[in-house]
Amino acid sequence: MTATDQARTSPAADGGTEKANAFVGLSRVMLLGFVRDKGTLFFTLALPLMFLVLFGVLYKGGGTSHVKVAEVGQVKLLDQLKDQKDGPLSVLEITTFSDEESALTKVKKGELDGLVTEGPDGKLVLRFSQADQVKAGTVQGIMNSLVQTANQMASHATPAFTLDSTKVEDDSTKPIQYLTPGLLAYAVSMGAVYGASFTLVTWRKKRVLRRLRLAPISAGTIVGARVLVSVIVALAQTALFLAVAQLDYFGLKLTGNWWLVIPLVVCATLAFMSIGLVTGSLAKSEESANGINQLIILPMSFLGGAFIPLDFAPSWLQDVSRALPLRYLITPAKSVLSQGGGIADALPAMGILLGFTVVLSAVAWRFFNWDDA
Repeated sequence: MTATDQARTSPAADGGTEKANAFVGLSRVMLLGFVRDKGTLFFTLALPLMFLVLFGVLYKGGGTSHVKVAEVGQVKLLDQLKDQKDGPLSVLEITTFSDEESALTKVKKGELDGLVTEGPDGKLVLRFSQADQVKAGTVQGIMNSLVQTANQMASHATPAFTLDSTKVEDDSTKPIQYLTPGLLAYAVSMGAVYGASFTLVTWRKKRVLRRLRLAPISAGTIVGARVLVSVIVALAQTALFLAVAQLDYFGLKLTGNWWLVIPLVVCATLAFMSIGLVTGSLAKSEESANGINQLIILPMSFLGGAFIPLDFAPSWLQDVSRALPLRYLITPAKSVLSQGGGIADALPAMGILLGFTVVLSAVAWRFFNWDDA
């Protein structure tokens, strides 16, 4: 017998083969369980993708919002500027009314954003509703700009200062490039948290964990199989999201370092899995696990910026979001996917996500039980 044959038949080689077979078998069982569970498939893949399509359609035509204004009677200033296509009047949608009361009623109902009349001395009177403070501020700013422009034209004075404003993004930048990272992060967190917690709770209730403990399978093999399945699901979510977002209808344009989203998603999956291990260790049933997961995922999604930006949130709320792992997937993913970011944006976030994984895994180990006893 040769040395190679001896190595093949040695106990160490047999042990390694058994561990590999156990790892592959457990991974296959977990993956098949995920694919066959229609509810899990829906909430992990279909529901987040529906959000992507919905928000993508809603924001596809996003641009400068028009302000609806009623012109009651003849307003000389508005009539003089109606032919200008690029001035302040271009964002106004003007409707002529002969009855001021009917126009005022529409303003109060929110159907119009403002009402403009002209007095006998040339004074413009603007009436608006503060129900929508954004539109109220916009219509006041536009009308002030119109009055200043008209006064300047009447005085024939050369403006002392001018403003040339341009956007930093090119015309290929679309809202989908900002929606995709947030909704992808929400999908990955849902899949990883629920996958880890439900597997732990279900296997503990059905005493699968007890049988695995008595079997010649190490805890590392079990955890490794769960990690592999979660990473496969997360990468499938990433591929699906990017494929849909790049359709011509949505128009996602990937930047050169887009591939960095892959290690970001892997690290984030580990962090979210550790959350699921904690909730799965504490929960005694699938219902309680679902409740705990919802209490964690939904606030984390909103505070992490998955659905709405946090630029205008109070500073203390932004500080809270920095303590949540979802933020460290959304922000660097947005940078590498649509803003030309590179390894300097992704690497610190990956380190923070792995730090979350270590801390929360230690907490999960503290509360972990093989059975309900």
